[in-house]
Amino acid sequence: MLTSVLDFLLRNVLDFFILLLLVRFYLQAAQVSFRNPIGQFALALTNWIVLPIRRFIPPFKGYDSTSLGLAWLFALAMHALLLAISPWPFNFMSGNSILALALIATLELFKMSLYLLFAAVIGQALMSWLSPYNPFMAILTGLTAPFLRPIQKVIHPIGGIDITPFILILFIQLLLNVFVAQMEPMILQQVVVTA
Repeated sequence: MLTSVLDFLLRNVLDFFILLLLVRFYLQAAQVSFRNPIGQFALALTNWIVLPIRRFIPPFKGYDSTSLGLAWLFALAMHALLLAISPWPFNFMSGNSILALALIATLELFKMSLYLLFAAVIGQALMSWLSPYNPFMAILTGLTAPFLRPIQKVIHPIGGIDITPFILILFIQLLLNVFVAQMEPMILQQVVVTA
């Protein structure tokens, strides 16, 4: 019972913080202004760790490598803690276990990035119908445009309706439900098997 509660709390609190760090990274990468409630919220909750660490991890080619690196470290710590409270036998000192934890942390960032993109696509699609001049549209468009533009070059609007968000959502669901869902247990099994 206590293990389940700890698992739930660790997974949800740390995933939320990882998501905030990724929001910070992707807003900066998409060159979206942080002068909006989402950007201000992400900055307010992450500045305490990003700003001091930025002295040691400078931006790389204009990208906020500090936020991305911290998101990866938090994902690594989350999975290490989840394994520590699990009943599975494991050995953190084995080379395969360390590699598997590094891979699962990378997969966690990929998964959270897909969730973020999924939410942005849904939000943009809904706002384009209900409130196209909402200030949040610029944020959502900045996040989704790099992914929608290539699809829009191939699939043009049908009857005046752009179906590319639906196609992108299907692709994201495919990645989450097939690729990520199969890779996660395979990688975690390496930590346990090599114990």
